[in-house]
Amino acid sequence: MDVLQELLLSKLRLGDSEEKPIQVLDEVNFDGVVRYMASDKCKNIIVMVGAGISTCAGIPDFRSPDSGIYANLQKYNLPNPMAIFEINYFKENPSPFFQLAKEIYPGKYKPTVCHYFLRLLYEKKKLLRLYTQNVDTLEILAGLPADKVVDAHGTFHTSHCINPACRKLYTLDWMREKIFSDEVPSCTECQDTVKPDIVFFGERLPERFFVSAEEDFPICDLLIIIGTSLSVQPFAGLVDNAPAKTPRFLINKEKVGQSMYPIVLGPGLQFDSETNYRDVMWEGLCDDGCQALADALGWGEELKKLVEDEHSRIDQERQQ
Repeated sequence: MDVLQELLLSKLRLGDSEEKPIQVLDEVNFDGVVRYMASDKCKNIIVMVGAGISTCAGIPDFRSPDSGIYANLQKYNLPNPMAIFEINYFKENPSPFFQLAKEIYPGKYKPTVCHYFLRLLYEKKKLLRLYTQNVDTLEILAGLPADKVVDAHGTFHTSHCINPACRKLYTLDWMREKIFSDEVPSCTECQDTVKPDIVFFGERLPERFFVSAEEDFPICDLLIIIGTSLSVQPFAGLVDNAPAKTPRFLINKEKVGQSMYPIVLGPGLQFDSETNYRDVMWEGLCDDGCQALADALGWGEELKKLVEDEHSRIDQERQQ
C-alpha cells in the first residue's frame, strides 16, 4: 500500500484490518450520554466551546445572519466583514477593531449557565480541559483555573506591541484604559500599535493549543462540543482527534461538524450515519442544553444556585 493510500484510509478510518470501533454508550442518545457521564468510566472530559455559549450573556456571535458580528459591521466601511479580524488589514487600519473591541470588551458581561456548568464539571473532577474559541475570558470569571483552559484563539488578558523587534507586553487594565478612551493603543517604547493577544486571521494559533491537544485528546473519554459552528480550522478538526471509541456530544442550535471533505479534513461528526455509534446531539440554546444535562445528572439545583450566587457576587463587586 503506497503512502498516499495509507493517508487516505487513515483520514477515513478505513481499512480491511481495522476492527469495528467499540460502542461505549449503552444507547446512542441523550440518556446514554447521561448514564455514561454519571459512571466511573467517564473522568477525562474535553469540552470545545464557541461563541454560542456567550450569546446569553449578551455577547453577539460571529455568524448569525441578523444578529452576528459579521452582519453588523457596515458602519466600519470594511472591504469585507472578516477584514476586522485580519492581521494585514489591522496593521493598515486598526481603528475599526478597537471600536468593536469597546463593545465586546471583557468586564461588561457575566458568565452564563454554560460557563458555570463547565465549572461544575471541573469541581466534580470530570473536566480534563476546556478548549475555547472565545476571547471574552468568561470561563475564567466563572471560576475555571487557567491551567484547565486553552484559549485556542488567544485572549484579551494580555497585549503586545506588534513590532517584531519590540513585542513589549501590556496588561489587561492598560489596554482597557486605552480602548475606553477611544485611543488606538500605541507602544510606549516604539510607538507602533499594541494589539490584544487574540488570534487574527493570518496568525498562528498559540503554541499551547497544539501541545495541549497532542497530550489531551489521546486520553479523552468524552468530547462535549457546545455553541460553535465548527467552521474554523484547525479548531474544528479537533473533533477527529478523540479516540475512535470516545463518545462525542454536541449542544447547539443546529447540526455542525459533518465534514464536506472527509479525505482532507477527517470524517467529522456522524449523526446521520447508519453506522453512528458515538455521536449525539441536543438541539437548542446552549444554556438550555447545559441545564438539561445538569438536571439529568442530578446537578440541576446545584447549577441554578451557583449561577444565582455568582451573578450576585459579580454585581456586588462591580458596584464597589
